[in-house]
Amino acid sequence: MKEIISKIAKTTIPSKIIQKSKKEIADKVYKLVEKEIQKYSEVVELEFGGSYAKDTWLSKNADIDIFIKFKKNISEEKLENISKKIGFESLKKYSPYVRYSQHPYVEAKIKDTKINIVPCYDVKIGEWKSAADRSPFHTKFMKKSLTRKMRNEVRILKTFLKSNKIYGAEIAKQGFSGYISEVLILQYGSFENLIKSIIKIKEKQIIGKTSKSFDTAIVVIDPIDGNRNLAAAISNENIGKFILSCRAFKNKPSLEFFKNQKSKISNKFWNNLLIVKFEFKIRSPDIIWGQIKRATSTLSTQLELGGFTVVRSKAHTDEQIDAYLIFFLESTIISEIYQKKGPEFFRNDGSHSFISKNLKDSELVWIGNDGKIISLEKRKHVNAEKFMKEFLKKNLNVGIPKGLHSDFKRGYKVFLGNKTLSKSIKEEISEVISVDGTLLHFN
Repeated sequence: MKEIISKIAKTTIPSKIIQKSKKEIADKVYKLVEKEIQKYSEVVELEFGGSYAKDTWLSKNADIDIFIKFKKNISEEKLENISKKIGFESLKKYSPYVRYSQHPYVEAKIKDTKINIVPCYDVKIGEWKSAADRSPFHTKFMKKSLTRKMRNEVRILKTFLKSNKIYGAEIAKQGFSGYISEVLILQYGSFENLIKSIIKIKEKQIIGKTSKSFDTAIVVIDPIDGNRNLAAAISNENIGKFILSCRAFKNKPSLEFFKNQKSKISNKFWNNLLIVKFEFKIRSPDIIWGQIKRATSTLSTQLELGGFTVVRSKAHTDEQIDAYLIFFLESTIISEIYQKKGPEFFRNDGSHSFISKNLKDSELVWIGNDGKIISLEKRKHVNAEKFMKEFLKKNLNVGIPKGLHSDFKRGYKVFLGNKTLSKSIKEEISEVISVDGTLLHFN
């Protein structure tokens, strides 16, 4: 394992040329924003944040975060409006756009480097007014706490996470953030020690110090805020992938763990896919991802209530115009009849009511071996495609988040399998009928 980690370590540190280029971009943007904030007395100061400021960035994926610190008595509305004005004016040459976290922030790209202009309040530690208020404290803490060797260990961990497709805190990914990567290395000292610890981790184990209890698969405490669980934003699936990847790497160390992992698609299940496709008016990626994930969850529940077994589900969008809600069903055609179990016959009122309600319309009614009264019901829909079309037609307000109503009213398609799908979308959708690349490490 040491040999593999040593080889990877040599590839993760940005070259002198890349470091110089990144610094030039960072300094240029900082000056542009610094000039713009002079117009606003509400702004206290400006500072770099994120992986660039902490020197834990990867050469291929380094964003530059600049935090605008506002006086703490400024209203949220004013903070948002002024920060957007500053961001758009500073980055006007680079086609800026708005993204959303708790507060909107401005983003742009310069030579493939993302620039984020993020507002926060100038507060004392623990007196948070917004989630972003912690970020400057994160930066100071990590700059002070991480040794040069640890910073490179963070880069190794990030590469490991990216290769296994579990890196990124955005809602589309729900993976491990850059900050949680730093916290884990700080806690365990090195990537090797982290691997050795994670393979033995227990459910709900707490990493860090806190007096609070949390209900997540694992708990990772923010070093500057003992009441904050950094792992709360990570999906159970991604936590599982991380733990399994660590176990597989410990058992059979290989450079393959640091290369992009391809999933193994099972093509025989394409016709088990039910897909809802619609077009949406452009909005922040964070917003559309949140909306389609909620829609997918709600419609999965409705399919289950309709008698269809949802094996897996997924939402996807190109973030420009098209969105997809994908459901992998055990079967797209189900039996016309099903059993509905009622109360035990000893329950006088309940059994009488159940029999009265079901005797007329049910196919059969009988007493089961467990003493419960059972009715045999006939389903209205046995075809998943027809079920979904009718449900959306009659129950749009129930199945779809309010923010998507206008998009759906303009039209949507419901279909099975891989019809009318481009190659790139098929690759995304195929994830629900694939063996995850992470699990293939166990071969």
